[in-house]
Amino acid sequence: MPSNGRRPPRVPDSALADTLLERLTRTYAAAADPVRAGAMTAYMKDVAPFLGIPTPERRDLSKAVLRNTPEPSEADCAALALRCWRLPEREYHYFAVDYLRRHVSRCSSGLLPVVRHLIVTVPWWDTVDLLAAHAVGPLVAADPELARVMDEWIEDEDLWLARAALLHQLRYRGATDSGRLFAYCRRRAGDPDFFLRKAIGWSLREYAKTDPHAVRAFVASESGTLSPLSVREALRNLPPS
Repeated sequence: MPSNGRRPPRVPDSALADTLLERLTRTYAAAADPVRAGAMTAYMKDVAPFLGIPTPERRDLSKAVLRNTPEPSEADCAALALRCWRLPEREYHYFAVDYLRRHVSRCSSGLLPVVRHLIVTVPWWDTVDLLAAHAVGPLVAADPELARVMDEWIEDEDLWLARAALLHQLRYRGATDSGRLFAYCRRRAGDPDFFLRKAIGWSLREYAKTDPHAVRAFVASESGTLSPLSVREALRNLPPS
């Protein structure tokens, strides 16, 4: 269930999701490796059980699952993602994330509540970060009104929503709203959580590829509030001043 107790979004009817889930569960289950699964589960701090399928093999299996299937509608994307998230093993969640990454351009702002549910349900960096950069980010870019939702997420007590807000502009480059980025970093600078401090540094480091002077100036101005971890991450690829 979502960590914030919200009711999950309704799962739309989708014949395509029916087909993909049947193929997916049959194909992945046949490739399960219990020994490797134990190591993978431990590596991810027991956030979810694993089937034990290495990433290269999983991607090959996913291609077979998707072969000769049509382009999805937004309802298909939502149905597949929500139904994958109901399955316990993490590889099914990865499949859903990859599917959304591939087809997010076919979706509207109406998908954001679904992505929000995925972020706060069985949350860990392995899914949250990809959803933030490759699902939330494109949705907000396509509908600037959703920036207001990001303003809500950065204030949320759920650290994963706040992390997603910090990271959603990772791929924006020159289109980055630097004022919003810096405001978000400033807002959560004093938070003791490792994942938020890391996200602040990561988001700044990525923007530094576009405007290193702005990032260096921001870090200097906030030297009394940013954590050493955030500062170190932000300046990692910049030459000494």
